[in-house]
Amino acid sequence: MQKILAIGGSDAGISAALRAKELDPATEFTLLLSDRYPNFSICGLPFYLSGEVGDWRNLAHRTLNDIQNQGIVVLAEHVAQSIDAARKSVHIQDLNTGKSMDLNYDKLIIGTGSVSMRPSIDGVDLDGVFFLRWMADSFAFKKHLESRKPKSITIIGAGYIGMEMADAMHQLGLEVNVVEFFPSVLTTVDLPLGQLVQSELERHRIQVYTQTAVTAIERQKEKLVVRGKNGFTVDSDMVLIATGSRPETALAQTAGFELGFKGAIRVNRKMETTVSHIYAAGDCAETYHCLLGENRYLPLGTTAHKQGRIAGENALGGSREYAGSLGTQSVKIFDLVAARTGLKNDEARSEGFDPFTADFATWDHKVYYPGAKKLFFRLTGDRKTHRLLGLQIVGAYGTEVSKRIDIAAAAVYHKMQVEELNNLDLSYTPPLSSPWDPVQMAAQQWMRSL
Repeated sequence: MQKILAIGGSDAGISAALRAKELDPATEFTLLLSDRYPNFSICGLPFYLSGEVGDWRNLAHRTLNDIQNQGIVVLAEHVAQSIDAARKSVHIQDLNTGKSMDLNYDKLIIGTGSVSMRPSIDGVDLDGVFFLRWMADSFAFKKHLESRKPKSITIIGAGYIGMEMADAMHQLGLEVNVVEFFPSVLTTVDLPLGQLVQSELERHRIQVYTQTAVTAIERQKEKLVVRGKNGFTVDSDMVLIATGSRPETALAQTAGFELGFKGAIRVNRKMETTVSHIYAAGDCAETYHCLLGENRYLPLGTTAHKQGRIAGENALGGSREYAGSLGTQSVKIFDLVAARTGLKNDEARSEGFDPFTADFATWDHKVYYPGAKKLFFRLTGDRKTHRLLGLQIVGAYGTEVSKRIDIAAAAVYHKMQVEELNNLDLSYTPPLSSPWDPVQMAAQQWMRSL
């Protein structure tokens, strides 16, 4: 009987466990969990804090009982302290009792996820300054909201979490400031689309400061003052730092794992690390980029689920390869949705393509049917080969932005040319689309503009 141990009980670890038990119910699978919240949707934390999700327990993809009923052993509040690959054992500690022990394995899966980036500025540890990565972070944040009743918040960082939290805190009635180092919010899309998102924030009275480098956070009486270069200051009752994440690889480094892109654990497409009998999956590991044919770092929940499933299968002796990712993402910000897949123009150029990007705007459905709203596209293709390289979309919530970015994701995955989008048999009815779907119209604009 195989003994598989997974370090980390979030998306990658749980997916690995479920796949292994599905293939061989007799497998002895143990999950090591540093907290008490296996398989929780970390992506849902902003919606819990806003009150849109009333009970934090609803964020669980599966309950602990659901997991244990699959025959998976969960060691909650246990941390891995070291890996002895030669002996195939992990030294662990029980956080409640302080006792240590060794767990042996036949195969080991690392799913330690990522940790919040901590900027090198003074004041990040002050009371009232928060990060948001794990369930414990959300509980501390929620307690502060309920006990201190803040009236204002400054969010440092305007990525996905920063944008969702600006929306969430506005819903709670707080005055919200957003401070971003780059020229626009949401830099996963290009500046013209980021400016649409910024306008949506400002329409909801969010104060946005771009091109601002934060240098310190200071306590002044009851306020936290965020300071930046060129005399910038803004004060509020609390601060959220949302400047991104990095792979959690401390354990892997001490065990001699080779690290790769952006410090993530190096893996092949079977999710094997450079250490024998050990796999890695999720936000701690590299991701094969199917457009580039090389590994990159793309920490996404969708990726973690897929990689974990493959690691679980291969730990049982399988040989499945990860098909790859394109960084397909979407985010809702108030009444807008922004989404992207593949490469932007600058990314494509840096990867050796000869990109051309065309802008296009059109209605989400036939304009004679009430409620038509504009969709804004930036479509990137290779000038020489016409291969579709990527798409970005911003549109109103309800205009099927996510559906349309998924069309492009499938097309990029299958190495389609831009003009081949017109061959797709896409659905049409006047309240939902047009005879030519807006994605196809964007492709036609690209061909006309080339």
